[in-house]
Amino acid sequence: MYKRYLELNLPKGKSCFLWGPRQTGKTTYLKRRFPESVYYDFLKRDLHIEFLKEPNRLRGEIAALPEGRLESPIILDEIQKIPELLDEIHWIIENIGAGFILSGSSARKLRRGHVNLLGGRAWRFNLFPLTSEELGGDFDLLRALNNGLIPVHYGEDDPGRSLKAYVLDYLKEEIFDEGLTRNLAAFSRFLDIAGYSNASLVNYTNIARECGVDAKTVREYFQILQDTLVGTLVEPFQKRAGRAIIRKTPKFYFFDTGVANQISKTIIQEPKGELFGRSLEHLTHMELAAYASYSEKDFDITFWRTKYGQEVDFVLGDGEVAIEVKGKKRISNSDLKHLKLFDELHAPKKSFLVSLEERERRCGNSTVLNWRIFLKKLWNGKII
Repeated sequence: MYKRYLELNLPKGKSCFLWGPRQTGKTTYLKRRFPESVYYDFLKRDLHIEFLKEPNRLRGEIAALPEGRLESPIILDEIQKIPELLDEIHWIIENIGAGFILSGSSARKLRRGHVNLLGGRAWRFNLFPLTSEELGGDFDLLRALNNGLIPVHYGEDDPGRSLKAYVLDYLKEEIFDEGLTRNLAAFSRFLDIAGYSNASLVNYTNIARECGVDAKTVREYFQILQDTLVGTLVEPFQKRAGRAIIRKTPKFYFFDTGVANQISKTIIQEPKGELFGRSLEHLTHMELAAYASYSEKDFDITFWRTKYGQEVDFVLGDGEVAIEVKGKKRISNSDLKHLKLFDELHAPKKSFLVSLEERERRCGNSTVLNWRIFLKKLWNGKII
């Protein structure tokens, strides 16, 4: 049981969506945070079928509740399984004054079905895998990279079977059962290739060739990963982009290091080498995304790269902060040259190189930081 950083404070009668990938702890969080709430879990097959056949049943059940039960929000878990309920929820909000928490692991069916998303009446929150801030002194870097930060996986000594089952369950329950693609075999091949493409530029044409589908289908597959909260496409930074700057090709990150390494069959044995560096970059993206959401700063996370291979891993906001990640214990001047070039072109307010060096130091306009110090500063609001 971990104390989560998310602060979900709702005024009486206010509603919200809570999105997060499977097993990130949404149910545990909500039951601990709102122990008095009426709770509907649509992963339960009988309840799912019952309300799928008769959505207006919800209106009658809520109307029959004692007034005191409406002091706490009503929780509907896996709301995406019954999109038709949103019309009923809208009516209940307007006429009974109840508040709702609508949680789920995918907004795809809701968005693609053009269903009622409550017309701006509901706030939006996200729950991510565990963060270094939530784990505190229990945070172990190699464990985080190999096991990932889904709570149940992080705590296991050998999570291989659990991670494999997680990926298979995702394919079956999120993709196949929900009918998100008709060609599950091609999507499975795509998922394997996406694992090896994690934290890298996306080449739609090459991936399409290896999957045996067209590039348009590969784009749709990446959109499925985003809609089901399993991955994120990070777009290139475009402020004053010159001819040599990549402007259209995104990078892709899975939502969790353990899931990505399970798909690509990667094990990080020690804190060095190319695979370790890429996983450390991936972890940094996870922390940046979680902090942006939980802090409600919601700054953009992009990257900068030229066609000559000069790259800065992360650019935050409108270019205010530049971050390069290196899985190395000794940082040389050559490791800082891309940050220096970005600084000359865009003059960020802050520039960091995150590494394994123990002591903080300044190099020109950049600061070299140990990864642990960087994460602590991030969560203390000192990076952005």
